[in-house]
Amino acid sequence: MKYVLGVGTNMGERMNNIERCIDSINLTPYTDVLICSAVYETEPVGYARQQNFYNCALLVESELEPNEMLGLCLGIESGFGRKRGFANGPRILDIDLLLAEGVCKETRNLTVPHPEIRKRRFVLLPMLDIFPDGKAFGYEFASYIDKIEGQRCEKIKEKKDYYL
Repeated sequence: MKYVLGVGTNMGERMNNIERCIDSINLTPYTDVLICSAVYETEPVGYARQQNFYNCALLVESELEPNEMLGLCLGIESGFGRKRGFANGPRILDIDLLLAEGVCKETRNLTVPHPEIRKRRFVLLPMLDIFPDGKAFGYEFASYIDKIEGQRCEKIKEKKDYYL
């Protein structure tokens, strides 16, 4: 199954956090990062009194089921020392399960597609790097980019293909 994950960080060595996150995902059996979008420096959303974020999107292929992929994401975050403080606060690593190929579900712990995709330029622009036609697994997202006010995103590192 293929997944789109959103990765963000605004504490510590931000680029290193992203690279180590990718390494951690790739260490998971039967799980590979296929593409990493460009990395963008983005303004914080929801709580402005913090450092800018580095954000990217990952296309991942895995034998994990969606709930297992969520568990992997939460485990990696925890391994990086993430502490869940207040909403939209600073974080060393945030990994969101944005989309899962062929899956649309809503449970107490997991909603796929992620309910905030269409409101976040820092998610949509990196996804567009991976899916230039603006559709991922049949989910159209590109038309929402221009509807978002603010949320400056500046590309700081180009896209990287890993296994394609």
